[in-house]
Amino acid sequence: MTRETRPGPGGRYDGGENGSGVYGGGAYGSGPDGGDRYDVVIVGGGPAGLSAALMLGRARRSVLVLDAGEPRNAPASHMHGFISRDGAVPGDLLAAGRREVAGYGVEVRTGRVRSAVRDGELFAVADDAGRTVRARRLLVTTGFTDELPDVPGLAQRWGRDVLHCPYCHGWEVRDEPIGVLATGPMSVHQALLFRQWTDRLTLLLHTGPRPTSEEYEQLAARGIAVVPGEVTGVEVADDRLAGVRLDTGELVPLRALTVAPRAVPSAATAAFLDSLGLAPTEHPSGMGSYLAAGPAGLTDVPGVWVAGNAADLTANVLGSAASGSAAAGAINGDLVAEDTRRAVRARKDPFSAASEARVCELVAGDRRHGL
Repeated sequence: MTRETRPGPGGRYDGGENGSGVYGGGAYGSGPDGGDRYDVVIVGGGPAGLSAALMLGRARRSVLVLDAGEPRNAPASHMHGFISRDGAVPGDLLAAGRREVAGYGVEVRTGRVRSAVRDGELFAVADDAGRTVRARRLLVTTGFTDELPDVPGLAQRWGRDVLHCPYCHGWEVRDEPIGVLATGPMSVHQALLFRQWTDRLTLLLHTGPRPTSEEYEQLAARGIAVVPGEVTGVEVADDRLAGVRLDTGELVPLRALTVAPRAVPSAATAAFLDSLGLAPTEHPSGMGSYLAAGPAGLTDVPGVWVAGNAADLTANVLGSAASGSAAAGAINGDLVAEDTRRAVRARKDPFSAASEARVCELVAGDRRHGL
């Protein structure tokens, strides 16, 4: 006869001792049996985190998503380049994602992770409300913010007519007069890239390095104007960008300004990463810092994966979602391997509950009930 199974935490089946039953996860779920323990805790509820949660929920894993509610693309009114969702409001995508993952038993809580440390075979994850949960695996998909150039008025226009990604916003400002604010070594590259969307382009040298002779030739060949001087302010008229003011007092008329923000971890994120033993790596382009990982997001800290912009500063919404799915597949595979090792050990242990149950079934058969 086959052993009887019962519904376990989160509607999943409890596999018995050491996850050796029909379905994995067992005692690591949330609910009356699992308490505050999960297969996976995901830090961040953006496209990467929710995509991972969807995959893991469908894999019958117990999952908790902790989200501070501060998505990196919050200033943007619409997102682009996501097939079937082009032009969607970013918040609407996240709301739909939360509804979908809830259908698979995934929990989503509002909270900022304060620390994560090893606690035996698990991770103890504490949030800013004083709650602590435990997880077999962690996925980090959040915590990086955009550090903008220090120009008066610029931050107030961020995500509207102060932009950075031509693939995200270029179409909306096509053929308009666009300025590129030079602050680092990639500014010429950024100008040449935006030239695809308009022939009314100006490279504002600002505080960036002077172009090389070869770069000057490239800019001239593409008809890109080069304006020296530091930008001291952003001019707005009728709630639209009108241009930028130089330190000479000159106004350069523009309808859009592109910048190169630096992605950096927030203070809270830096503390959380430090508690986990994860150190951000500086990107060679000067774009900011990221968490180094393998192709599927596995970091140097065993049991910890990363996805989204935390791992790839250039990933758009679609790319971030894809990396979350890839990490989820790798995490589930890792858990399957662990569940199998535990099941083999339990089977070989003559005094385990699983072994005793098998012996009882062989010896007593149907008469074992009530023994």
